[in-house]
Amino acid sequence: MKTVTTPIIPIRPTFAKVDAPHELHLEAICVFVAIGFFLDTDTYWKDRVVLKAGATHTLDTSEYLVSSASYFNWHYSPRDISFDTALEEFTTLFETIIKEQSQGRHVILPLSGGLDSRTHAVALKVLEADVFSYSYQFKNGFDETKIAKQIAETCGFDFKSYTIPKGYLWNSIDKLAEINQCYSDFTAPRQMAIYEDYANMGDVFSLGHWGDVLFDSMHLSQLSKGEVLEVIQSKLLKKGGLELASKLWESWELQGDFKSYFTSRLEGLLATIHIEDTNAKLRAFKSKYWAPRWTSVNLSVFESIAPIELPYYDNRMCEFICTIPEAYLNNRQLQIEYIKQNAPDLAKITWQEQQPFNLTNYHLNKMPLNLPYRVVNKIGREIKGMLGKPYVQRNWELQFLGKENDTQLKKWLFESDLSAMIPLKVIQQFYTNFKEKDKVNYAHPVSMLLTLALFNQKFNHD
Repeated sequence: MKTVTTPIIPIRPTFAKVDAPHELHLEAICVFVAIGFFLDTDTYWKDRVVLKAGATHTLDTSEYLVSSASYFNWHYSPRDISFDTALEEFTTLFETIIKEQSQGRHVILPLSGGLDSRTHAVALKVLEADVFSYSYQFKNGFDETKIAKQIAETCGFDFKSYTIPKGYLWNSIDKLAEINQCYSDFTAPRQMAIYEDYANMGDVFSLGHWGDVLFDSMHLSQLSKGEVLEVIQSKLLKKGGLELASKLWESWELQGDFKSYFTSRLEGLLATIHIEDTNAKLRAFKSKYWAPRWTSVNLSVFESIAPIELPYYDNRMCEFICTIPEAYLNNRQLQIEYIKQNAPDLAKITWQEQQPFNLTNYHLNKMPLNLPYRVVNKIGREIKGMLGKPYVQRNWELQFLGKENDTQLKKWLFESDLSAMIPLKVIQQFYTNFKEKDKVNYAHPVSMLLTLALFNQKFNHD
């Protein structure tokens, strides 16, 4: 027997065997294509599971799961403290964790135009860490590296910018499938475009994932159980995901219908979270079921090169967030005030989500004050489009649009034996809908079919 204790938010999955037939878990795969990740402990196989987060597990010598016992349950227990006290506690905890994770190491810091990496940068600057930073942007997309470069220069970090080229996926898709085991679609992890560069950047990746979930509110009023369920479904289901999942459910002749199954699964998972406050409950749901099975999956890309550290994943941070009044989390207040107090120059750099405003004046981002920027920005995108450089906003646009991308996509969908797993008419239907009807609505289904094509070729032979 051996004991395995999983973190509250696991960085990587721990697999175990269970007593079930060794066959594809078709219901779980339907959920996967609908939302982009596997729910709870599901995997591709009925006899293989991922161990639950925040629990201690006993496995036998053959890796079969014998028992599990939770040591942490998400809760909402707000303390009667002032905002200043909460900020002081966050500052101490955040910097303590980052110091433990970075001391004596050459840190690799991905930077963006958002708040999580900027908060990260402040702590590393305060701690005088040895940092190499980088950022990337889409070709013909928003110049995110411009903001990141300003942050790096203000902090005194080494910095390099990258442009993610069109069609980079096809040269790295086999490697990515090997790394993430096809537990995520392949258009999301754009870090694969610079994979070869990572080896020379430093000793450890310091990553700011999940700060935006822990340190913000969902901005919802108090909802009933039924309304919470509706919100969760709307957040989880990808465009076209429900349609593809329902079609596969029907093609595989599974019992009942997909929507009823999916709703029942979500009801059961929500019932494990004993929190009344709507916003805190949704944060807990996302942290318990979304972060480990979606956000964490492609952390494996970084970890295949160097160790990774995530301060927001730290058990102490999860425990801390459960005790902070929701009002203090609303609109990223703690992170914003932390930056303003400890690095006022960084606070004056444009906040991408509120462009062209920054952390000191983002409250002005409303009509008519933001109208001039919006007009100029729109005209700029239209001019680029007329010049044959359409504005790129989404990962899949770099991978699926254009003749060369289409050739590669069709090769995987129609020449990889995917039809042994999914009826050819279903593959053809969703590919045609993407090409001829609605690219935005059908990009996700096509991406999931591509993922299943790689899985079928590389792993569907166990």
